[in-house]
Amino acid sequence: MTDQRMMTIEEPLPRYAMADGSAPEYEAILEQIQNYRKSMIGRSFFYIHAGDSEQLCLCRIIPGSGKIFFHEIVDHGKYGISDEDMEEAQKYDTGAFTLPGHFHISPHIEKKLRVLLDENEKIPVRQA
Repeated sequence: MTDQRMMTIEEPLPRYAMADGSAPEYEAILEQIQNYRKSMIGRSFFYIHAGDSEQLCLCRIIPGSGKIFFHEIVDHGKYGISDEDMEEAQKYDTGAFTLPGHFHISPHIEKKLRVLLDENEKIPVRQA
């Protein structure tokens, strides 16, 4: 019998977090992002966060009952957003986000997300 090893390509799993009050910046993020209405795409708010290694992450918040219901770090490449798009958004950020390391999405990223998500997340109307 031959010893065969299965080789698999491991993809990192998306990181999810239920906002349970353990991270105090959740409320500040939601408060600031709600003031910037262009970040609401579909049923979610999007923003950019510079992680500990200064790697830029596209983040999504799904609000519920005036609080954060769900927070996710998404793979921006799956939405057609390049690393250069993320860097440009950080470079030309207006500074409206007062939390360090947090940035609003650029109009270019907003446009890409709207094309993909606004149509897909509309609630279907029931036909009578």
